[in-house]
Amino acid sequence: MPTSADSSPRTPIVIQVFGHVSAQPGAVAKRFGAHFPGKAESTCDLAIFAINPAAGIDAETIEAWQGLSAFQVPRLVVVTSLEGSEADFDDAVLIGNRVFDQLITPYLVLHSESGSPVALISLETQQIFDFTTNPPQSIPSDLEHQDLISDFRDEYLEMIESSGEGAFEAGLLFPAIPLILENNLGVEIIESYIARIAESPGIS
Repeated sequence: MPTSADSSPRTPIVIQVFGHVSAQPGAVAKRFGAHFPGKAESTCDLAIFAINPAAGIDAETIEAWQGLSAFQVPRLVVVTSLEGSEADFDDAVLIGNRVFDQLITPYLVLHSESGSPVALISLETQQIFDFTTNPPQSIPSDLEHQDLISDFRDEYLEMIESSGEGAFEAGLLFPAIPLILENNLGVEIIESYIARIAESPGIS
């Protein structure tokens, strides 16, 4: 799980959160020190779009995305409400690809036998992060998992390479991250993207 080794104070950045109420945008904003506004502001440093895969994406949220596109504001998609729903992370990404822009998925969700999301697997390192323990446990993936994600991993690595360094910070590459606030699944990953914006040139 990505963390920053730099302990020096970072410049505060302006983060806005958008999304239908079913995606808990207010809770997402509170967790990451963001604003939950009614209107997209081109002056924000990062926009987080919360999606509930069972509810889809409403017209107001789509309009906010399109409004920020003109200013190439960095954008991050977080997929919430993953527990107890027939819709899953993959469904949310497909919807986002259709109504936002092409999204990338640095991590995929692994489920328990009951269907609950319990772990993430990194497409870059193929490492598994198990959230059934506290704190979460990092474990190597096995060959079965690596086979299952191989096509997704190839596509992800190709998109990262073709986009170039700094594409996320430039508002040209849009990661989608699963998020369960109750057990912190995805929280550190989102925080690492926020840190990248705070550390990028032009943030004063």
